[in-house]
Amino acid sequence: MSGIRLTGILVLLTMFFTVSCSTTGRVQPESVKEADGIPKYIFYFIGDGMGMAHVKIAEAVLEDDQVLLMTTLPVSGMASTHAENRYITGSAAAGTALATGHNTTIGTIAKSGNHSTSLKTIAEMSKDNGMRVGIVSSVSIDHATPACFYAHTDNRSMYSDIAVQMASSGFDYFGGGYARADMENGKPLGKLITIMQDSGYTVIQGWEALGKAIPGQKYWAFEKFDGKGALEYAIDRAPDGLTLADFTRNGIRLLDNEKGFFLMVEGGKIDWASHANDAATVAHEVVDFDLAIAEALEFYHEHPSETLIVVTADHECGGLALGYADKAYESDIGLLLNQKLSAQVFAGKVAQWVERENVSFPMALDSAKVYFGLGNEQLDPALVLTTEEKMALKQAYTASMSGHSGGQTYKGDPLTVSLTKLLNHKAGIGWTTGKHTALPVPVFAIGQGAREFCGIYDNTDIAKRIINVAGLIP
Repeated sequence: MSGIRLTGILVLLTMFFTVSCSTTGRVQPESVKEADGIPKYIFYFIGDGMGMAHVKIAEAVLEDDQVLLMTTLPVSGMASTHAENRYITGSAAAGTALATGHNTTIGTIAKSGNHSTSLKTIAEMSKDNGMRVGIVSSVSIDHATPACFYAHTDNRSMYSDIAVQMASSGFDYFGGGYARADMENGKPLGKLITIMQDSGYTVIQGWEALGKAIPGQKYWAFEKFDGKGALEYAIDRAPDGLTLADFTRNGIRLLDNEKGFFLMVEGGKIDWASHANDAATVAHEVVDFDLAIAEALEFYHEHPSETLIVVTADHECGGLALGYADKAYESDIGLLLNQKLSAQVFAGKVAQWVERENVSFPMALDSAKVYFGLGNEQLDPALVLTTEEKMALKQAYTASMSGHSGGQTYKGDPLTVSLTKLLNHKAGIGWTTGKHTALPVPVFAIGQGAREFCGIYDNTDIAKRIINVAGLIP
């Protein structure tokens, strides 16, 4: 994002909506009085697994004069996360809370906890209200969070049932990833494409096709995807690859009409990188998510009194800490910039080494220097490898080459996990788990009705407040 563009957006935010939270937990305008009314255009951004620490480390990969746009939105709040039957929630239960305003049980997609009742979603209410509806995600389009807005199933693993409901939803635009329901051994089958086409959707892939899409028609648009139907990590993406921002911008173009629209955009791979405790990849994913938010803010500038933008997360993942015991009070999060690819892609390289049996430990250390900066004192003295660190990496290398897990407590190649962890620790980053936590998540908002999102509340209240300010009928 250019400095000029960023500065322009920040000036607009100051001009159009300067607010602060009062002691009552409400937002009071300070310089510009917001006219009461119903938002015509609703943006709902969900950073899967994104806690406040995730937001902070993303700043480390930005240029010095840049900030994350989500943190500049004039209204902020905090939401608790929990499932009906578990203190630490999962993406299905949390997605249901955000999509419907109701808690449910772990694994359930937009249904009551006992699976007896389907819960109407904000997206469905918007469609019933005559608005166009779009769903965008960087993971597979039938993954838990996007599914919670258009499907109703007893379990998130029922991908085939979810995918069929995507076709019958009548929503106007699906964008981002492919569908896990339509994959076998990491390869697409194409059956869902036929189902979508029979349901009136045009199925498109890539830059050129998306650019030629015509407003008023229904689309499922996707980009190059991995074996799980997800987009590539931002850190690994080719320069010409479609981004979450591209799918958001084109979604706005295709959905824009006089009756308004609802667009949900999920940064789904923030969560995936957090499960892997891959801090550098997390940082790039949050920035990528923020660039999608920038597209909505461009639209907001054109329709400030008719637009509502809400940004939040479904849960925190990883127990990410901005601090590490061995570093005490010292940290240098900018060291994450020395990582040049995701842990997932590096693990793939290690798998090739194992297969070919042609990479020695000194060669592996050279790769650590190239892809993680580790051992490259010319980049930064903090990246030097001590004798003890080299010995630990040698053990991890041996475990990887022999095909053993090396005693790791979560999935991942031993050498890849060790290199990622070592860079994290040198940067002053810590993780408490490879799973979700019950930490509250941030909420940011701007636009018509945004004042309702200040304060501390349950995640179900986010959906309830959107429904209320938008005048939707549950």
